[in-house]
Amino acid sequence: MHCMTVEKLGVPTAPIVTHVFRDLVEAVAFKGGMAKLRFVFVPHPVGGQPPSGLRAYALGSDSLTGRPVLDEINEALAKPLTKEDEAAPTDRSVPRLVEPDTEEHLHRLFLEKGWTDGLPVVLPTARKVAEMLSATSRRPDEVVGRMRPTQTQEDWEYTVEKVAVNAVMAGAEPSFFPVILALAATQETALHSSTSSFASMAVVNGPIRHEIGMNGGIGALGPFNHANASIGRAYSLLSRNLGGGAVPGITYLASQGNPLTYNGLCFPENEERSPWEPFHVSRGFRSDESVVSVFRGRGMSHLLDVRSKTWRRQFTDLVTGITPSPGNNLTLLLDPLVARTLKEREGFDTKARLSEWFHENSRVLAEVYWDYQLVINYIEPQARKGVEPFASWLKAPGDALIPRFSDPRGISVVVVGGETNAYWFAAEFAYLASRSIDEWR
Repeated sequence: MHCMTVEKLGVPTAPIVTHVFRDLVEAVAFKGGMAKLRFVFVPHPVGGQPPSGLRAYALGSDSLTGRPVLDEINEALAKPLTKEDEAAPTDRSVPRLVEPDTEEHLHRLFLEKGWTDGLPVVLPTARKVAEMLSATSRRPDEVVGRMRPTQTQEDWEYTVEKVAVNAVMAGAEPSFFPVILALAATQETALHSSTSSFASMAVVNGPIRHEIGMNGGIGALGPFNHANASIGRAYSLLSRNLGGGAVPGITYLASQGNPLTYNGLCFPENEERSPWEPFHVSRGFRSDESVVSVFRGRGMSHLLDVRSKTWRRQFTDLVTGITPSPGNNLTLLLDPLVARTLKEREGFDTKARLSEWFHENSRVLAEVYWDYQLVINYIEPQARKGVEPFASWLKAPGDALIPRFSDPRGISVVVVGGETNAYWFAAEFAYLASRSIDEWR
């Protein structure tokens, strides 16, 4: 009841935002029903600025209007709302079919509308979409899920048919469609809108890997396999067109962007050459189930040869470039040669034991740990609320060693590669979710 009263009466507020986020906040305000919300814009950045710099922002002028910041704050708080402060209803509807035209003009239309990734697509004709839909028993109008690029945006809802349209555009075969539907059903966007330039990774397990000819061997992470490439691209396209992640400055804010977002990382685990249980089994699925798992991260570090005497030091050195974060953000991508050496020579008889080793041995000085920006923004508030193990770590002296990755259960291990050399990747990717592919056949 109290919440309803506050919402009805409202609280005078003067939102202060750095100027680079103008398009984003104005779009969010419009969608929230306050198109004329009175923002005050100050210079960018705020992070890393000394108190004197922040004070200068407050006592200076609005970066966009040139008016004194304090005057705008006072006006936002004291000036009564008018009809101009109200927003018109948002209409994002588009026709199900576009008008007939030449192929050249249609390609141009798709490009100008922002429905592509900047590259040519397969035009989603009614016939091609129907062929794609034939690969699933689900109804075309069945809702698959909802997706958003950030928590500040609204969910977009999408159906089986809409996912099929994007699968066609990506060049996928109908036999790939259940995998793409399962990816859409995770409701995790491949185009997460963060200023730190995230990308996605999709790992496929189970019998469908062979049914559709996916490649988990030589060149598995590269552009050498139709299924790998088109499934990854379909995930990116549906995140763009069905999840609102397409407009730089408004729904996509990565400062530099990430080349992996073109088609993500999409590959199957090389289960047959792995000495350990498949990834999806570690997540509670049966070995004979077909499953896709999604991860979010930024990039990868690379290392050759686990046979050297100093491999343990090399392993830990390689992950020192990975920033501690609220959730574990390490996934080990091991060639089968590396995986078998770790098991047979070094005694890591399970993936879990390898994850525990990285948790225990990848440590960082406390004074360095608590100086990372992501730690300051996201982990320190948890520590101050008493959340463990962060609360205890916050009390540790500056020369204490703190695990870079807070929970060994969150360090993922996937075996992939063609055994031409003992390579491995330390991927700065955190596991998000897994979905059954069989449910979408």
